[in-house]
Amino acid sequence: MEQTSQILIITGILFLLMILASAIRVLREYDRGVIFRLGRLIGAKGPGLILLIPVIDRMVKVSLRTVVMDVPTQDVITKDNVSIKVNAVVYFRVMQPTKAIVEVENYLFATSQLSQTTLRSILGQSELDELLSQREKINRELAVIIDHQTEPWGIKVSNVEVKHIDLPQEMQRAMAKQAEAERERRAKVIHAEGEYQASQRLADAANIISTNPATLQLRFLQTLTEVASEHSSTIIFPVPLDMISPFLAKEKKNS
Repeated sequence: MEQTSQILIITGILFLLMILASAIRVLREYDRGVIFRLGRLIGAKGPGLILLIPVIDRMVKVSLRTVVMDVPTQDVITKDNVSIKVNAVVYFRVMQPTKAIVEVENYLFATSQLSQTTLRSILGQSELDELLSQREKINRELAVIIDHQTEPWGIKVSNVEVKHIDLPQEMQRAMAKQAEAERERRAKVIHAEGEYQASQRLADAANIISTNPATLQLRFLQTLTEVASEHSSTIIFPVPLDMISPFLAKEKKNS
């Protein structure tokens, strides 16, 4: 009898401990517990120590930290009929735990599927050049649309980033040719602009020299000085008529 009573006492103590263990929950600072009592929503509790009624209460734990979700690679056909592969990343967090549990079956899976469909839809409405040059604008548009659709679930989308755009090999070669042609065009324009500015400067110099013939002679002598610095060169240069005309006039008078 005594052994039986001891076994019953030990069993009762273990059963009590099991009940207490199932009734006590400790939640971290970033966790919330959504409590259901006999199937009815009671509310969200936490963080800290949570007391539940065994068997009657059921708790679903929800994290309030920002979730970084990778959107798998999607096949997208752009507005200008270019087939590309695009992946992205979505940053969101649960703002209202009760809605995240009650309003949608699995908020993580639902947000992932919504992000994939929205990514295909928005990028399919844009041209390839717009996707490559205006990525920040597209990121903002994606974030606004996804956030608007997840708001009834108590989820706030803070940011969406398109990570990588994979182009077909044919398109990469065509874009490389286009970029090379663009660089050549810019080089020719810069060269032509330099020639135009140089011709303007030469015209201004000619106008200045034409007003004073002595300037031309000084420039001529300076050129001779620069050429004469090369001792290994043989120099043949014409003599301007302005320099010998006084001598010719004097010769005529003497004759």
